[in-house]
Amino acid sequence: MKIVIIGMGMIGRAMLGNLATEGHTITIIDEDKSKIENLIERYDVTGVVGNGVCADIQREAGVRSADFVIALTPSDEKNILACMVANTIGADYTIARVRNPEYYAQINDMKDRLGISMIVNPEKETAGEIFDMLNLPSVNQIEHFAGGKVSLVEIVVEDGCALIGESLYGLKDKYDANVLICAVQRGEEVIIPSGNFVIQEGDRINFTADSDSLGGFLSEIRLNKSPLRKVIIVGGDKIAFYLAESLSSTRKRFNVKLIENDTAICEDIASKLPKVTVINGNGTKHDLLIEEGIEDADAFVSLMDNDEQNIIVSMFANSCGVRKTITEVKSNQLVGMLGAIGIENNISAKETVADKVVSYIRAIGNSRGSNVNTLYRLVNNQVEALEFVAKKPSRIYDKPIRDLRFKENCLIACIIREGEVIFPDGNDCIKLNDHVVVVTTHKNFDDLTDVID
Repeated sequence: MKIVIIGMGMIGRAMLGNLATEGHTITIIDEDKSKIENLIERYDVTGVVGNGVCADIQREAGVRSADFVIALTPSDEKNILACMVANTIGADYTIARVRNPEYYAQINDMKDRLGISMIVNPEKETAGEIFDMLNLPSVNQIEHFAGGKVSLVEIVVEDGCALIGESLYGLKDKYDANVLICAVQRGEEVIIPSGNFVIQEGDRINFTADSDSLGGFLSEIRLNKSPLRKVIIVGGDKIAFYLAESLSSTRKRFNVKLIENDTAICEDIASKLPKVTVINGNGTKHDLLIEEGIEDADAFVSLMDNDEQNIIVSMFANSCGVRKTITEVKSNQLVGMLGAIGIENNISAKETVADKVVSYIRAIGNSRGSNVNTLYRLVNNQVEALEFVAKKPSRIYDKPIRDLRFKENCLIACIIREGEVIFPDGNDCIKLNDHVVVVTTHKNFDDLTDVID
């Protein structure tokens, strides 16, 4: 695929890092010459220095023959206009980053008329992830397949969890819920488990579950903790706004307090979200956090622009006994250290949007029959979970799964057939038009047949 990326900020660099390993021909555009030179040295890409909205710059970058143009500058208006220009020049598909809450809804409705194939809002997507984590306190991460029918959940097996000492063979008979454990991190080791795998305390497990029965399963294994009510958010960026908006408008009675240092931002949020208590102050100050009730909070979400500050205040929240802390960490270099210092729940807007765009590109780019509908990366990007749609006839359909020879570290996590969720055993088959969720340590799969050896 020929891809042009406009804007080499944090999101753009994350997107480049994800796409550069997949064999695409990539051209990057940015007005900062040093960024272009550094990225050309690091990746096998070409670069153009200039304004990505300008038609001449886009032509120089080869947009006329591009399969995808992805506009990721800090300006929503530039991204929208760049996609409109690219569509006029001849790009097949365009993707625009649009973050402003005032623009997002109307642009999403108008995207076809504007020549934009896909709208991405990293902050809204990330806020949605955090909301899900607060809604289910025992869950570290939750993603969704098949329009929300299937959940992909990460939990830590804590002391008292009923899963300790259980083999995977015995889970299906012991518990009523439809679940399948598909990836386990034990220390530094990442495992795609077989049926005789035995769960231990401290394991970080990822499992697929029927969304309707997820809460019941967490109760059965004694991990369904009491609801979170008092939530403190530090930071007033767009993620914080979207999160506070969701929490304050849900039927559940969340008591939301948001702390932000910028007076103008505080006034704007307070005017738009009257149910949220907005505090104008420095969220890194010990005395302010104590005064605003961190010791009584159920959940603490740190969304400041500085990773180190987010980590430090989250550690302080943990020391105050806050039941659930969620930390925004942008740097991939820091992520591997977080578990050792008690930061169990971390999020990254750039990785969230990168996964969404990569899955879209794989789906459009693959014409062999089984497109990637959804893609998530798990366990610090060591595992991929992909939802394929079985479109064209294939030799692997209508055969018992036990008769198919899968590549090592590949697992069929579930099958969705006409709205029914199936957690397969060896007797089940894949059929035409099924949605099939695959979990694997292999990278860059773009067709269901890739799982077969």
